[in-house]
Amino acid sequence: MNSKYKKLELGWPGKDLEIKPEPRVLIEDPEKSYGETNTGNMLIHADNLLALKALEQNFAGKIKCIYIDPPYNTGNAFEHYDDGLEHSMWLNLMKPRLELLYKLLANDGSIWISIDDDECHYLKVFCDELFGRKNFVNNVIWEKKFSPQNDTKWLSDSHDHILVFAKNKEVWRPCLLPRTEEMDNRYKNPDNDPRGIWTSSDLTVKTYSASTDYPITLPSGKVVKSTESRCWSVSKDRFEELVKDNRIWFGKSGNNMPRMKRFLTEVQDGSVSKTIWNRTEVGDNQEAKKEIKAFDNDTVFTTPKPERLIQRVIQLASNPGDFVLDSFLGSGTTAAVAHKMGRKWIGIELGEHCNTHCLPRLKAVCDGTDQGGISKAQEWKGGGGFKFYGLAPSLLNKDKYNQWVINPNYNVQLLAAAMARHEGFTYCPNETVVWKQGYATENHFIYTTTNTITPDVVEQIVREMKPEESLLICCVAYKEECDDVSLHIEIRKIPDAILGKCEFEKEDYCTETNIINMPVDPDRPAFIPSYVTPEIKPIPAKIEKDKQQLNLF
Repeated sequence: MNSKYKKLELGWPGKDLEIKPEPRVLIEDPEKSYGETNTGNMLIHADNLLALKALEQNFAGKIKCIYIDPPYNTGNAFEHYDDGLEHSMWLNLMKPRLELLYKLLANDGSIWISIDDDECHYLKVFCDELFGRKNFVNNVIWEKKFSPQNDTKWLSDSHDHILVFAKNKEVWRPCLLPRTEEMDNRYKNPDNDPRGIWTSSDLTVKTYSASTDYPITLPSGKVVKSTESRCWSVSKDRFEELVKDNRIWFGKSGNNMPRMKRFLTEVQDGSVSKTIWNRTEVGDNQEAKKEIKAFDNDTVFTTPKPERLIQRVIQLASNPGDFVLDSFLGSGTTAAVAHKMGRKWIGIELGEHCNTHCLPRLKAVCDGTDQGGISKAQEWKGGGGFKFYGLAPSLLNKDKYNQWVINPNYNVQLLAAAMARHEGFTYCPNETVVWKQGYATENHFIYTTTNTITPDVVEQIVREMKPEESLLICCVAYKEECDDVSLHIEIRKIPDAILGKCEFEKEDYCTETNIINMPVDPDRPAFIPSYVTPEIKPIPAKIEKDKQQLNLF
């Protein structure tokens, strides 16, 4: 039966504003890539909304674990974040990013969002709407401070929240935490049972049943019954079987209430996580700052997270080889921890600390010289590597007549890669067939050219095509007669084919809303990637890098 009520949702000014980021191409900066290049690890220096859009085509439904630590909107002025926004502005920043993160998340994946009281409950309601309330897993409480703030006006906050949502809660299950030495120390073997060490558990249950309410005669001869309002957890026949199997413990004197023996060899390999994470288990703010100082003592990042905290998230949410994504990378903690734990990672950071904090930190991780955080626990000795990416500039610019034209910095290869992305094709130039620059299916291809397409060109392509193949041609100009040559070929003109699909010349979706206001060195020269050189071909980078190489993603 249809309800007369509308669905429950959170409303705010600007929520219905449609944002259409351009699907940019990611371009490797080989001077900053480091170590092994085939690991799949990616450090992206870019606006995170544009970067997430750039990842969408290749990574939709593939990310197992997403952890983000967005600016908390506390109204405090931080060195690395201008963190004070009206609630609606903050939600307008988070909404399109979370929508893209939802698309990237695997069906058996989960997202973990660090947040404090200022926006936690607004964010929870919106995430209920986006992920579905049934996919809310838990609100984890992290003890971030030990000492109280004596100068606070009200209560001294000592915790943050981590909101946990699954893409599909019916499918997703958290991994177990490793068993600790303290857990194993609870197991003893006072009766020298050949099956090994064990511990005992209560043999009674709360739910009363007359069929399991019976007297038990102890080895000492004493007769006992279960405590009031409770009963035994097994039937009388089953109890006798357990006694014969030496599964019941009556105490050393044989005069104690019966308890069930549970052997260490029979318990699961790990433990289930609780929702309260104490600082002694996962670290706190002070521990995080000490970790940052180890590799950058001059400009300590203001709001880092301890490696042990991220370790627990990744332990619960992924397995070795899975992809972990952090689109608010900050000082690089998530990428560093994921690397040490054998996960593949993608980190996105717009701020200058992508170069001042993330890059040197991750190089130290690869070298094995970063022995802080979880390195000793993971027995980390170094290895692996990553590629450093920036975004290609906007495909279209306005000329002096206020008309949209192709960006003059685009060469043929980059234009072909960009048009493939705009049209939903995978860019993969065929080595022998010029017009097979990318594919949507095994028989549907795309060809982008700056030349004028004539009927003769189309007829030549048709002669080379197989009967089951089809082709989309994107060009700057073509003769009208081309449309009549073949039903298997569609021709679209650039830029008309993509106008209105997205926002062009939009380089930043963060600083203009004052969510991130990074200090920039005015004397630093602008990075000019090698794609502006027409003769450079988009070939994969090698470990021994040529300074002029180009790698498009």
